[in-house]
Amino acid sequence: MTKSVLNVPDISCEHCQNTITKALTPVEGVRSVNVDILTKRVTVEYDDGAISVDQLKAILEAEDYPVESTGPA
Repeated sequence: MTKSVLNVPDISCEHCQNTITKALTPVEGVRSVNVDILTKRVTVEYDDGAISVDQLKAILEAEDYPVESTGPA
């Protein structure tokens, strides 16, 4: 399992948190999603053989939550 932190500057409330969680949780290979509203960061634990960071970023982009930067957890 790989853990990455996605910096998403448009996170501002629980609605954002719920939307992001619902978008990523059912994706094959995603094990856990933690959205921190205060730091505007999404920590995702996933199987990098099933999904990539770029795919995670594309999913969030489609939900109108573009990722500004990524890094290891």
